[in-house]
Amino acid sequence: MRQLKHHEKKLLRKVDLYSWKKEDNLRVAQILRRYHIQNREDYTAYSRICGMVTKLATKLKTLPPDDAFRVAMTDQLLTKLADLGVINKATSLKSAEDITASAICRRRLPVVMVRLKMAQTLKAAITFIESGQIRVGPNCVTDPAFLVTKAMEDYVTWTDTSKIRRTVQKYNDKLDDFDLLY
Repeated sequence: MRQLKHHEKKLLRKVDLYSWKKEDNLRVAQILRRYHIQNREDYTAYSRICGMVTKLATKLKTLPPDDAFRVAMTDQLLTKLADLGVINKATSLKSAEDITASAICRRRLPVVMVRLKMAQTLKAAITFIESGQIRVGPNCVTDPAFLVTKAMEDYVTWTDTSKIRRTVQKYNDKLDDFDLLY
C-alpha cells in the first residue's frame, strides 16, 4: 500500500472507515423504512425512551425483592407499559428490560390503522393522517408519529367530513340522508 498524501491524510482524520458498522445505521435505516418514519429524531426519541425504561428496570432489580418501593414502582412501570401496548403482559421486570424501539414504533397511528384494516399500506395510512381524515377520540390527528394506547385503539376512526367514511357507509348501505346534504 502506498503512503497517503498530505491532503488524503487530512481528509481521513475526520472519517473512521473501520467503525461505520458500529454506528448501527443499517438497523436504524431498516426500521425507519419498515415503519415509514419520516423524522429520524422520532426514532432516536423512541430508543432513548427504551434506554430509560431499561435503566429504570435494572435499578429496580438492584433493590431487595420484598421492598415496598420496588413492588410499587415495578407494578406502576409494568402497568404503564402494558397500557401503552409496548409489552403484552405485566408479568416481570424482564419484559420491561427487553423492550425495543420497534415495539414503540408498532404503536404509531399508521401501523395501528393498517392493523385495523383502515388502510392497506403504511404509506396510504400516512397520507390519510396528513390530510386530516383520521381522528382518535374526538380529536383530529394530523401527525403520523401519534402513539395510540390500547385503550384508544377502539376510538380510531374517520372524521365526520371524510370522503372515505362516506364511501364506506355508502358501500354498507348505512349512509344517512342527512349526511348527503354535506
